[in-house]
Amino acid sequence: MSFVSRLLTGAAALALSATATQAFAEDARPADAQADAGANQPSDIVVTGSARAQRRFGVSYAVNSMSHEQIAKLAPRSMAELIGALPGIQVEATGGEVQNITRIRGIPTDRGYLYFQQDGLPLFHELDGYFFNAGDGMNRLDLMTDRVETVRGGPAPIYASTAAGIANVITRTGTDHTQGEAQLTLGTSGLYRLDAYQSGPLGHDTYYAVGGFLRLNEGYRDAGYPSDKGGQIRANILHKFSNGSLKLSGEYVNDRNAFYLSIPTADPRNTSVSLNPYINYFTGTLNSSSLESVNIRYRDGSGNIQTQHGDLSNGRHIMFGNVALDYEGDFGPWHVSAKGGYTKGKNHFDALYSTSNPVDAGTFAAGYLSAARTAFGSNVSYLGYAFAGTNGQGVYNPAASSGLVLSAQYRSVEADFYSGQGDLSVTRKFDTPIGKHDIRVGLYGSRYGSTAFSIYQNYLMPVQSNPQMLDLVAYSSSGSVLGYVTDNGAINDAVSMTGGAYNGRVFAAYGTDTWDITDHLRVDLGLRREWYEYDGWYRVTTSANLGNAATLADDATRAFTGQIVNQKLKPNATNWTVGANYDLNGHLGAYARMSQLQVPPGASVTISSPIVTTTTSAKLYEVGLKASFGRSYLYLTGFYTKFDPLSAAFTAFNPTTGRSDQTINFVGKARDIGVEADGQLHIAGPLSIAGSLTVQDPKYLNFTSSVGADASGGNGKQMVRQPKIYGNIRPTVDFMAGGNKISLYGRYDYVSRRYVDYSNTTALPAYGYFGVGALFERDRWSFQVVGDNITNAHGLTEGNTAGDVLTGQGSSTAIFGRPLFGRSFRFVLSRKW
Repeated sequence: MSFVSRLLTGAAALALSATATQAFAEDARPADAQADAGANQPSDIVVTGSARAQRRFGVSYAVNSMSHEQIAKLAPRSMAELIGALPGIQVEATGGEVQNITRIRGIPTDRGYLYFQQDGLPLFHELDGYFFNAGDGMNRLDLMTDRVETVRGGPAPIYASTAAGIANVITRTGTDHTQGEAQLTLGTSGLYRLDAYQSGPLGHDTYYAVGGFLRLNEGYRDAGYPSDKGGQIRANILHKFSNGSLKLSGEYVNDRNAFYLSIPTADPRNTSVSLNPYINYFTGTLNSSSLESVNIRYRDGSGNIQTQHGDLSNGRHIMFGNVALDYEGDFGPWHVSAKGGYTKGKNHFDALYSTSNPVDAGTFAAGYLSAARTAFGSNVSYLGYAFAGTNGQGVYNPAASSGLVLSAQYRSVEADFYSGQGDLSVTRKFDTPIGKHDIRVGLYGSRYGSTAFSIYQNYLMPVQSNPQMLDLVAYSSSGSVLGYVTDNGAINDAVSMTGGAYNGRVFAAYGTDTWDITDHLRVDLGLRREWYEYDGWYRVTTSANLGNAATLADDATRAFTGQIVNQKLKPNATNWTVGANYDLNGHLGAYARMSQLQVPPGASVTISSPIVTTTTSAKLYEVGLKASFGRSYLYLTGFYTKFDPLSAAFTAFNPTTGRSDQTINFVGKARDIGVEADGQLHIAGPLSIAGSLTVQDPKYLNFTSSVGADASGGNGKQMVRQPKIYGNIRPTVDFMAGGNKISLYGRYDYVSRRYVDYSNTTALPAYGYFGVGALFERDRWSFQVVGDNITNAHGLTEGNTAGDVLTGQGSSTAIFGRPLFGRSFRFVLSRKW
């Protein structure tokens, strides 16, 4: 059965049973709010982080809601790009369609504790699965997306586990009128995508919605094979009662996505020399079609040699299904919400990770000459390069190209995963002599787990795009092959390996009280207590020689010993929040909030040694000002985030062992202070200008080391890869011409200087880039043109993360990183009915 057939068959089966949960409702909006100045905004009502649906203007925390119309105009290429349009969230969306980096202001991690939900529940309980979740990894946009609500800080720790922020993807549901849309997208990157959805009535008070996408994309970088192929389908059936509703939902995803890693951009021997002639800044990648058939040999626990087969063109291949049930009901003054979901899937992740800077080919070979003579005899005259698989005869001369070689790490990772989660809450309003209380109490529970198998192998290659792997060959004076440093291109066979499984259980009790003291003043409180229980096991590994005398590459592989280690952990966390909101009138207001976030280690720590037991704790403080006048608004939020203590581990690649085993653990503090702005100015006539801006000062403080490492290098330094300024501005002109509704818009994004390492020795320069678009609508047809990075602006979003986080890159400015994608265009044709 073909891939598309499997996708459609599985999707149809799930569509009959279906996922998810949509918060109860626009009809909860108070009548007097209809007349308020901001009431005509399409994303005025929010449900995330609140006991009941409220106007965005009325809540005491930073929240955005982007409707499907706004999402369509932003035309993001990924979920990360969409989230990156908001203040307080910095993204690195250059990894591809998924597996990107999101950072919430002040949070010193690559995920930023940004917790993704779908209709109020996670698809997988933990922030990150074993190479499969990573925030945007299980969430893709399509026409079934009604809106995306994003909370930064505020009450996020109360409404989700380990959350400094929540991104809640809310799906469409049916109405009394049948409607739908089909959309065709073509792109200059070789993109072909079809989206569609339809919704409507099934019977009395019963409605359906179903939709999804199929997509093929050759890719923004030329790897020699398609970058993305696959799709998803989501569906739901909603039945309304006189006092509530019941919704059954389902989702099926079967998708392959390339993961782009960093590339070298300048010669480390002379950083003024660009490597662009060999690996193009905008289209080049170390991903290679020569790695479509990878064989990694390793010794299992019984001493037998096994082979793990890999195919880099599969990329990150995830398949999962989710079903969910959501009930909302009113019983007099009581509101009951009960929702549950179950996800099961598997992921096979093949990616090529950069490790260390390129090195002079002669210097690299000379470093192995002594070992080669020891292994293959003193008659080894010299070491030379040949293309892998040519038995040393396909000679490669580095001097005819860049003169450089580099190594990169092929990672093959497999995981089966499951996650069941449920939330039950009861909400009631009480009138008291001093205002009204809206109290919500709830219980949340989840049981989840994953198997884990990973094996890494380091490859030798020239500095060029889509490189062919190289062998380093030991030759006699007559040119005869005496042996190999490498093994069919591999410089280190099976250099790292992990095997095991874990299960996690969490139970949480939470409560909130929204207290309307007067018509203008509101105070809200929240408390969440969580109990975790983890059990897992892992296979012990050791060093082993696989016994191939013709190569040095298998002399020190990792092998399973046969020993199994079981581990358990029972952490807990207590999170709380206190906020106040004062609205002078329907146009002007202010708020303040203080929250505590505790994040225990995840269940996956039970498959590693030594087991991590430290719970991270942070205090989040916010003060906000807000103004809303018609279609214009401005939200300003000052924030202060402090981690005390912060347990920070910085790990780098060790070229001697070929593994990322250079780790320094520090304990100290981290703090971020700044302000974020989110606004839109509608000027009389067709012009409006929207934008977001974050200005911050993220720093490490008071680092110490229990093992005597020098911690002073990080004290007072800017957090790794976090800028002090980032934001965007988006002007739009909307007008009518000849019966056509036309929108012309632009966008400029800016990110200030960052650093690749904790001691700030190598900088990632500031960058900015432009996007443009035009949308034409007539009757039920629309046509959109979207241009990304139209000036081919240069910008590095990260460094060589495996090799430079401890010591930098040996240069003041990064010469190895993941660049912005080059100029591209997309053309979108849609038809509604």
